Amino acid sequence: MEGSGLRLDQMRVVLTGASGGIGSALAQALLQQGAHLLLVSRSADKLQTLQARLGSASVSTLVADVTQAQDRAKIVAAAISFQANVLINNAGIPSFGALQPLPPEQLEAVLHTNLLAPILLTQGLLPHLTRQAAAHVLNIGSVLGRLGLPGYSVYCASKFGLRGFSEALRRELQFTPVRVQYLGPRATQTTFNDAAAARYQQHTGTHTDTPQQVAQAALRLLQSADAECFLGFPEKWAVKLNAVAPQMLDRAFRSHTEFVMKGE
Repeated sequence: MEGSGLRLDQMRVVLTGASGGIGSALAQALLQQGAHLLLVSRSADKLQTLQARLGSASVSTLVADVTQAQDRAKIVAAAISFQANVLINNAGIPSFGALQPLPPEQLEAVLHTNLLAPILLTQGLLPHLTRQAAAHVLNIGSVLGRLGLPGYSVYCASKFGLRGFSEALRRELQFTPVRVQYLGPRATQTTFNDAAAARYQQHTGTHTDTPQQVAQAALRLLQSADAECFLGFPEKWAVKLNAVAPQMLDRAFRSHTEFVMKGE
């Protein structure tokens, strides 16, 4: 495809958060297209299960926590040895609820995992990626990286930051072999969110996608020249409207606000 740089079967991918719903679906989709994978997760058991399910010599695994400096160093060293040319920052944690009662340590964990860790990991691997003939950094964010929702203030902050990082770094690296892209899924049918968030989605009529749909969107983005992609309708429409007239959407989110403030 135009400007894609690498075919999928040429990709040697470091994938963080590999054992989660989106991560495991993305690993399966990439493997089916001939990519070689270095799968990273904090959970040794889940990684072992995923590797057994994938059943391929093209899959390597690494147990590591992206929020820990020593583990990020392990990922960078393993990625260089693996001759990686693609980094997919997919590891993340959720946060739902009104801001005031959220524990400070939860706020710090969300911002550290969803924003600071991928920035630091990308920084650590960038010298290696810029030496490749072609390379990709794909940041798996959220539609909430462009659309602020009541109940998701901290999560939105982390994903708005990740999208801004992606945009700025893309422009910074435009004369290098490294392409930077951002994928913004909407709500996805995984165990990522807790029961309260699930009730919120049901109350507000939130549309969802399967992890497999998100994985296929990621593959299409990797093979395109697009900078970013957001999934779903009306979410795509809302993202565009929010960019030019954000206050027009305030009324549309009244039921969301009411649900959050009642603490249901």
